[in-house]
Amino acid sequence: MATTGPDKDDGLALILSGGGARAAYQVGVLAGIAELTPRTTPNLFPIICGTSAGAINALALATHAGNLHAAVDSMLEVWSAFRSHHVMRTDWPGLVAQAWRWSRTNLLGNVAGESTTALLDNQPLRQLLAARMRFGCIEEALQAGQLRAISVSAFDYRASQSVYFYQGRDRITPWRRHRRIGVQTRLGLDHLMASTAIPLLFPPVLLNRTWYGDGAVRQQAPLSPALHLGANRVLVIGVTHHGVTPDAGQPGGRLATPPPPSLAQLGGHLLHSTFIDNLETDLEQLERMNRLAAYQPAALRNSGNGVRQVEVQVVSPSEPLDLIAARHRAALPAGLRLFLRGSGATRSSGSDLLSYLLFEAEYCNELIALGRRDALAQAPELRRFLGLAEAR
Repeated sequence: MATTGPDKDDGLALILSGGGARAAYQVGVLAGIAELTPRTTPNLFPIICGTSAGAINALALATHAGNLHAAVDSMLEVWSAFRSHHVMRTDWPGLVAQAWRWSRTNLLGNVAGESTTALLDNQPLRQLLAARMRFGCIEEALQAGQLRAISVSAFDYRASQSVYFYQGRDRITPWRRHRRIGVQTRLGLDHLMASTAIPLLFPPVLLNRTWYGDGAVRQQAPLSPALHLGANRVLVIGVTHHGVTPDAGQPGGRLATPPPPSLAQLGGHLLHSTFIDNLETDLEQLERMNRLAAYQPAALRNSGNGVRQVEVQVVSPSEPLDLIAARHRAALPAGLRLFLRGSGATRSSGSDLLSYLLFEAEYCNELIALGRRDALAQAPELRRFLGLAEAR
């Protein structure tokens, strides 16, 4: 028989990175973690930080902070039944109208006085989040002690900096660093829409007289908000596979000159650099700081003036998500498939881009299953890290 949950640790943080449809993997990992706890377990993470699609999952956890299983069940209900039309318009009238607006603005010189930089219309996502998210529950969870703080990141196009909007139980001093600031506020729908506004694909969001886009853009320090909010232990759920490509670097036969990369391949690499590379770099930096902290004199370490050591646990996909996306590319709606066809996204070579945009149940459910397996494969490490008792 297990205990009802871990000992309360106000410095335990959860980092949910961006990644479009790849964020379904995070739901699977959280489902696996929930399986390690009794049904009555409350939220495990006093500090929750989300970016882009990870911000959606972060706020879903925060709005159900009274019960971890209820939060996971709510996310599973949405992600396991996802269709692209829940996120963006995929009908022919909607696709053609948005393509015409984009062309008129960017190719014909905005002759109608209308401006759009987005190839897709994500109004359905706004409607879905407005119906599902109970933003008022965040403050209730904070006052009940079920949360310490939650943050959502967005990119300020005017100031060219990352902005971490956070809501805390107490007054938390805002911070300002190079190209990133923290702003305490009451989180709402516009913050979430801004954080998920992938450049060029989805429109920017006007918030406090400033235009914002996806929080992963130029996010130099994805772990920064958790540390500023008081984290001393951080669980990171990534959305990229770190395995070695078979035969990588091995000499082969002489091949013909390959074709140039398609638009989808270029887009996939750009999204990787936006959503993934900075997180991995920041993790490496934190590891170096932890090694430095270990060499500090005890007196300096105990005084609180030295380098703070932060324990990190990472759960990331054990399989390449682009290969999973390639298996499910036929699940795309016909209109969206034709719309993306010219870019190469519906071919195997474009599966990187597709892995971010394939909001279809077949793909999402496979990612959820993978995330659950990966979490349970690390069950002993996660139990230790989260302070969970062994089941008996």
